[in-house]
Amino acid sequence: MRAVLLWVVGAIACSAHAQLPAPVQRILDGHDISADDVSIVVQAVEAGRPLLSHEAAALRNPASTIKLLTTWVALDALGPTYTWPTEVYFLGDYSGDALDGDLGIKGYGDPYFVTEEFWKLLRALRRTGLGDVRGDLVFDDSYFATIDEDPGEFDGQPYRTYNVTPNALLLNFQAARFQFLPDTERRGVSISVDPEPSNLTVGNRLALIDGPCRGYQAGISFNVIDSPVNRQIVFEGRFPAACAPYAITRSVLRHDSYLYGVYRSLWTELGGRHRGGLRRAAIDAEATEPALTWSSRPLAEIIRSVNKFSNNVMTRQLLLTLAAEQAAVPARAEDGIAVIEQYLADRQLDTSGLVLANGAGLSRDTRISARLLADTLLAAARSPFAPEFLASLSLGGMDGTTRRRFNGQPAVGRMHVKTGRLNDVSALAGYVHAAAGADIVVVVMLNSTDAHRGPGEELQDALIRWVYEQG
Repeated sequence: MRAVLLWVVGAIACSAHAQLPAPVQRILDGHDISADDVSIVVQAVEAGRPLLSHEAAALRNPASTIKLLTTWVALDALGPTYTWPTEVYFLGDYSGDALDGDLGIKGYGDPYFVTEEFWKLLRALRRTGLGDVRGDLVFDDSYFATIDEDPGEFDGQPYRTYNVTPNALLLNFQAARFQFLPDTERRGVSISVDPEPSNLTVGNRLALIDGPCRGYQAGISFNVIDSPVNRQIVFEGRFPAACAPYAITRSVLRHDSYLYGVYRSLWTELGGRHRGGLRRAAIDAEATEPALTWSSRPLAEIIRSVNKFSNNVMTRQLLLTLAAEQAAVPARAEDGIAVIEQYLADRQLDTSGLVLANGAGLSRDTRISARLLADTLLAAARSPFAPEFLASLSLGGMDGTTRRRFNGQPAVGRMHVKTGRLNDVSALAGYVHAAAGADIVVVVMLNSTDAHRGPGEELQDALIRWVYEQG
């Protein structure tokens, strides 16, 4: 009887504008949101047709849920064990402890080349015996095409790390973490930075005050002052002691100068010496053997950081890696988009109206249908790489971007999902492991005024509860 009921419900739900479950409709009515503004697809992984399909073909902005498309295609096309090399070259005469020439570093787009990995690379370099670099540090990021993009174009926040542009030699997401603590002896504020680029100076004009912790950014503002040799960040404002410990993360240097500054600091800490400056130049990898090759973490591990924590620049690195591996070098975003579109077309998925923009969702122009996103999730769930993909998603109510969501719901810990939010956009996509044991794909996208201010999450919560009870 239950199977017949599900078939009947599914047959009804396949219409373009299906009758929505009562809990979902109540949320829309309560916020005076039109049902035309929401797209929903709910389909069991083992089923041939959806349990619920509402405005499934409508093109919506999916915000960060589009990362599911980019990460899945990368995982399936490149394989879970794919790694990115970072190569080090001795461009001069090497005597066993001194390099009378330049030290070259060539990147191939490692999305997770963080400070710890760079420190381990430099430590391995010291173990070769090298201690004295008498030339320049040569920075080679030519594997990706140069991106002429204003990092503040999206929202006027050029120093926010989510606006960092991709680069073939991206270090630590180009981010510096500033921590603020009270200095009670001087009635001031101490500032530390991690990592600490040698070419970044920090000016401190902060005053420590008593009282509750409040105000935008705990009362801290900063200005950027450039000079011919370095960059200075000047912090100003009135910092309440009650806010400590407090930290902000910002991108305050260019890709090349950031890597150079961190290199100089770490190399000195490791007992090395560097006498030259920085040059940006292509290294002929075919004509010169690398002195050291450092391998990244495998792709299956990389996409956990992408999807669980919605990392934009890592997603864009994946898109360019697809372009480099399957189209051309230097890699361009439009070639990566073409690779994804061809991948979907080869599997006879309907890409009508698909607009990927940058593959990460940090765009007002991105568009996809709920049907295409659901079909991609169904294909992933039926793949041999399904465990690696599911493990990359936020475990609802437990980790990642949803660790504080779904409180009190029986579905906590029984869903793997990706959320997305922009102004007037709220979306969720992934898998619910329902009460009766079925694995169910869920996609919901709401594009409506103030959807991001609460109605979107309420709608998602109601839909998840309903889906959990269905299978």
